[in-house]
Amino acid sequence: METRPNYRRTLKACYLGFVTQAISANFAPLLFLTFRSQYGISLDRIALIPTLFFFTQLITDFICAKFVDRIGYRFSVVLSEVLSSVGLIGMACLPELLPDPFVGILACVVVYAVGSGLIEVLVSPIVEACPFDNKEGVMSLVHSFYCWGSAAVILLSSLFFAVFGVSSWKILTCLWALIPLYNIINFAVCPIEHLVEDGKSMTILQLFRLPLFWLLALLMVCSGASELSMAQWASAFAEAALGVSKTIGDLAGPFFFAIVMGLSRVFYSRKSETMQLENYMTGCAALCVVCYLTAALIPSPVVGLIGCAMTGITVGVMWPGTISISSKACPRGGTAMFALLALAGDLGGTLGPLTVGEFSALAGENLRMGILAAAVFPALLIAGLMILKKMKKQKTA
Repeated sequence: METRPNYRRTLKACYLGFVTQAISANFAPLLFLTFRSQYGISLDRIALIPTLFFFTQLITDFICAKFVDRIGYRFSVVLSEVLSSVGLIGMACLPELLPDPFVGILACVVVYAVGSGLIEVLVSPIVEACPFDNKEGVMSLVHSFYCWGSAAVILLSSLFFAVFGVSSWKILTCLWALIPLYNIINFAVCPIEHLVEDGKSMTILQLFRLPLFWLLALLMVCSGASELSMAQWASAFAEAALGVSKTIGDLAGPFFFAIVMGLSRVFYSRKSETMQLENYMTGCAALCVVCYLTAALIPSPVVGLIGCAMTGITVGVMWPGTISISSKACPRGGTAMFALLALAGDLGGTLGPLTVGEFSALAGENLRMGILAAAVFPALLIAGLMILKKMKKQKTA
């Protein structure tokens, strides 16, 4: 008697995959000042760490578009967990073994950034290929685990350092590495389906010739920028608005932002069957513009911080929602499309915070003006969704 594949185990592996990505993205920044004091690394060199991390992810996204289908989903996603665990463990060991500790740190960042990029590209199509009834809701729920992972890294790491001291950071690094190490087993045995039959998915060139793809890429850029513009600057905004310490700023800023964004994704996963995704995303994008304007223009620090935090609710649906829209609008896009969309999202995630920083500097280090400039991204998202609806109506007609 043939047994039905246990896709719940696939979901569990994907949940932990996004938790792994959250560890890779959020843990090292908590150690920047520790790297400076322990290894004597200057802050301008330390600033290269997040830049190298996201740049490596961008390259990985692009390479995945060409090669993942040939290598296979299972091998690639298992490799993502291996690289993530090796990179984290290496960061606890390699700096001590090399003449320049900074080189060791950068090498490990590259290793787990490749793992993170593979996770970003592969988890969404793996979930989309599973035979779930409510795929839009499932996709939103899976993506919420990046938020829970980010919140856990910030909170649990802060508690660990408070109890055992920052000098014990290497032990904590190895403890975080146990999650991808365990998830290797999950991805090795869980059922994994392919989104498009072999030989029937579109190539990169075919996607580039499709006007619809460029519209979907624009939606993804705006989604990444709308989310990361506020998420990356939330701690600094909390410190500047309320005059609190960095620890309190991290908890009031990125920690709370991750929590409310995760809750918004869980909410949509529960209500998705009764909502029209494009309309819901348009409403969220409009509310996002309001939140950015509130944070930027209302002089009250408390109200500004509320606007900052509430942005997390509005951006929650954007990234997974755009992936769900793309899968329906372009069903033959395959792995190449998911990889290029991840690339577009990461590009937006780089462009958004950069916009905030540049416009803040132009306004005399006024962070509120940088936040105001970033309101253009959710506004562009609304315009893109309206064009998409118009294209759908024309196709139906």
